[in-house]
Amino acid sequence: MRFTRYRHAIRWPLYRLPRPVRIAVDWLATLGIAAVIVLVLETEVAKPYRIPTSSMEPTLHCAAPGNGCLGKSSDRVIAAKAVYLLRSPERGDIVVFTAPARAKVECDEGGTFVKRIVGLPGEVVSERRGIVFIDGRRLVENYVDPSRRDRITKTWPRIPAHAYFVMGDNRAVSCDSRDWGTVPRKNLIGPVVATYWPFSRFGFR
Repeated sequence: MRFTRYRHAIRWPLYRLPRPVRIAVDWLATLGIAAVIVLVLETEVAKPYRIPTSSMEPTLHCAAPGNGCLGKSSDRVIAAKAVYLLRSPERGDIVVFTAPARAKVECDEGGTFVKRIVGLPGEVVSERRGIVFIDGRRLVENYVDPSRRDRITKTWPRIPAHAYFVMGDNRAVSCDSRDWGTVPRKNLIGPVVATYWPFSRFGFR
């Protein structure tokens, strides 16, 4: 009985309101809570991004008639920020990151990039006529369209600790670690875990 009286004492002011107003208050409270949850999830767990260029074609589409773009509209993807709280970045991850300052100079653009992790800390990445090698061993890359490979032959410095070597899947046009160096671990936002738009491209990774 004490619990019942206490509960009614808390809710009593609402009972004095007309029923339509009570319903409106309930809806506003529900929507407010939902908005807070979405904001927390976007800030701490996952965040949406749009693919603006063809550097990740054909894996991720940008919108035609952009140069090299295959999509009718740009893919929208979700980067799961929480994943790298649970595990380390891995080779093959498609990752969203804040580009190093040098990218602005080399690529004429900075900000947030989407590329694939190719080299891990301590490794040496090289290319021989567009074929990638890690510590001298060829890397199998089924995600790269042969027609979109470059013809570079070069070896880059050993990757520092807590840094990653990234490339776009569209090697012929991608401005990436080959041009401006490695990405510090602290710059990684999270791996791409899903494409949510357009609906025809919906899927998880």
